[in-house]
Amino acid sequence: MSGSAAGVVIVGAGLGGVRVAENLRNNGYTDPVTLVGAEAHPPYDRPPLSKSVLLGKDDRVDLKPAGFYDDAGITLRLGNAVTGVSPADKTVTLASGDIIAYDHLVLATGLVPRPFPGLTEGVSGVHMIRTYDDAVALREQIDSATNAVVVGAGFIGCEIAASLTARGLRVALVEPAPTPLAVALGEKIGALVARLHTDNGVDLRTGVGVGEIVVGEDDEVRSVKLDDGTELPADIVVVGIGSIPVTDFLEGSGIELADRSVGGGISCDATGHAGVENVYAVGDVANWRDADGTPRRVEHWNHTVEQASVVAHQIVGGAAVAPAVPYFWSDQFDLKIQVLGEPRADDDVHVVDDDGKKFLAYYSRDGILTAVVGAGKVGAVMKTRPKLQTPTPIADLL
Repeated sequence: MSGSAAGVVIVGAGLGGVRVAENLRNNGYTDPVTLVGAEAHPPYDRPPLSKSVLLGKDDRVDLKPAGFYDDAGITLRLGNAVTGVSPADKTVTLASGDIIAYDHLVLATGLVPRPFPGLTEGVSGVHMIRTYDDAVALREQIDSATNAVVVGAGFIGCEIAASLTARGLRVALVEPAPTPLAVALGEKIGALVARLHTDNGVDLRTGVGVGEIVVGEDDEVRSVKLDDGTELPADIVVVGIGSIPVTDFLEGSGIELADRSVGGGISCDATGHAGVENVYAVGDVANWRDADGTPRRVEHWNHTVEQASVVAHQIVGGAAVAPAVPYFWSDQFDLKIQVLGEPRADDDVHVVDDDGKKFLAYYSRDGILTAVVGAGKVGAVMKTRPKLQTPTPIADLL
C-alpha cells in the first residue's frame, strides 16, 4: 500500500459502505479507511426494517459487532452527512464543516423515500420507511391503531402490508397497477402475489390511485381517498411509492448522474467507476452498466454485496470481476419470494408449479431463460443458478 494519510473515504454507512470497508481490510489494504454516515446509529441492515423490526421480533440489526470497526482500523464518522465533494482537491465536506481528504472515494449513499405529492410534512400517522428510526416510529403506533392503508404495492409496500396484517391491523393495500409487483415481475406473477395477500386478509385495491390523504384539524391522518371515490379509514398510512437516489451533495462536483429514464443515480461503468479518477459508487445509488453497455440501477441486497467486492478489489490493485447472477428475496407472510436473474415485466412468464400458495416460474426473452421466481420454493430456485450463468433455451426447461 501507499502509506497515505488519506486512504479510502466511503460516503454512506450502510451495507455497501460496510462491505467495501471489510473487503479492503480482508484483501490487505493498510491505509486509512473512513466510513461516513448521516445517521447516528452504527451501520445496520435495512431489509429487516419492514419485516422483523416492524413485527417486534428484532430490534436494530447491526451489520457488524460493536468492536469490529476498532479491530479492523476503520474510522466511523456517524451522524454527519456529506454536503459536498471536490474531485479536483480529492476532498469531501461534512455537515459539521470538517473536510476529509481521500485517495479513493466510494459513494454508497443509497436512497430516500419519495414523498406523497402535496402532503405536508409532520402529519401524525403518515410514515415512510427507510431508516431504523422510521420503522420504530411506525411500530410504536401499531398497538393504538385499527386501520392501516399502505400506498404502493412494490416490494416494500407488500412487506409492510404483510407485517401490519400480522400485527392484527385491518390493512388496505392500494396500487394503481393491475397487480402488486407488476412493474418488477409482471402481471402474471403479480396476480399470484395478489392471491397471497387477499388469502391473508389484506383489502387489496389495484388499478386505482390515491387522490388525497385526509388530515384532521389536529394534524392526524383520518382516511385515504381513492381516485374512484372510495374513502378508506386510516389510523396509519404508509407511503411506498418509490425512492430517490441520494445525490444532491454531488452538485457542482462534476460527477455525472444518470438520467431518470434509466433509473437515475450516479453514472458508472461496468465495474463501478464513476467517470472521475479514483471515484466509485456502489449499492442503490449506483447506476452500473451491464455487460452489453446498458445502464441499470439495481436496489437489491445481494447486488450491493457483489458490487462492494468488485470495487474493493480494484482499489487494492486486483482484477475487476463483474457481479454474478443477480439475486434478492422478499419475506411476505410465511413465504419467501425469491428472484434469481433479471426479470422484466414484458418477459414471457412460464408458471411451472403452483399449488395455490407456493409457486415457481421461469422468465424468458427471445427464447432464452432470463430469471426464475419462486415463493416457498427455495431449493428449486437456487438450483437454477447455473442455467442463468450461460444462455439457456427456455425449451430445455419446459
